[in-house]
Amino acid sequence: MTDVEIATSAAQAGADVLRKYWEELGKEDADLKSRNDWVSAADRESEHAIIAAIRAHCPDDTFLGEEGGRRAGTSARTWIIDPLDGTSNYLQHFPMWCVSIALRQNDETIAGVIYEPLRDLYFTAERGAGAFRNGERMHISTQDRVEGAFLATGFPFRAQEYIESYVAIFTDVIRISKGVRRAGSAALDLAYTAASVFDGFFEMHLSAWDVAAGSLLVTEAGGVVTDFSGGQRWLERGNIVGAAPGVHAELLAIIGRHTSEDQLTHKR
Repeated sequence: MTDVEIATSAAQAGADVLRKYWEELGKEDADLKSRNDWVSAADRESEHAIIAAIRAHCPDDTFLGEEGGRRAGTSARTWIIDPLDGTSNYLQHFPMWCVSIALRQNDETIAGVIYEPLRDLYFTAERGAGAFRNGERMHISTQDRVEGAFLATGFPFRAQEYIESYVAIFTDVIRISKGVRRAGSAALDLAYTAASVFDGFFEMHLSAWDVAAGSLLVTEAGGVVTDFSGGQRWLERGNIVGAAPGVHAELLAIIGRHTSEDQLTHKR
């Protein structure tokens, strides 16, 4: 099996767990992990199922998961797993959530899968081989300006000291864009950007598992992914802009009027 096939099969295993809980899991069944950030039994069981499915094929690899942290292996490969991206949506029965799995070799993401179970949509990418939605090649939007663009974002609820900077950026964006959506799943926002549903996406202080797979989808579809100052620190620092090239350049200019990557020092 290829790495994408392994990840796809593992995402299915995780999704089977999530579907089982979908109609019966409520807020009373979840633990408060931190302010505004829920973790449920569904998250944990999904991650266990995903890791077991991958380990059957790749027993020497390392795993980095949202719920279980790092599980060291002996190879140069690391699977980065979000077993349920959009947990709050899931618990509120808002149907915008997914499974996200990425594979990094040394310092490069080489494969990514985002699976949206409720719509049975698979977003997949391999480095150098393009990005696909259910087997059909995806291409980034042809939109070249923020003016008239349809964008996705997320609120910095984990870094509330930067809300004022974020609101200033958001204000500039909504004044000229066609629209901005905050749906609550960064992984799906990036997948939809790769599929040209959105023209771009920006958010502060995400975690590696939120963006590792989606960022590869965007770049393999022809888009650009950077941190808030145009650099490559987005995976470790979590401040990310992913968009069609022209939209990306203008988003960076707008963001630069209000903050820079080096000013965003919040510890995740």
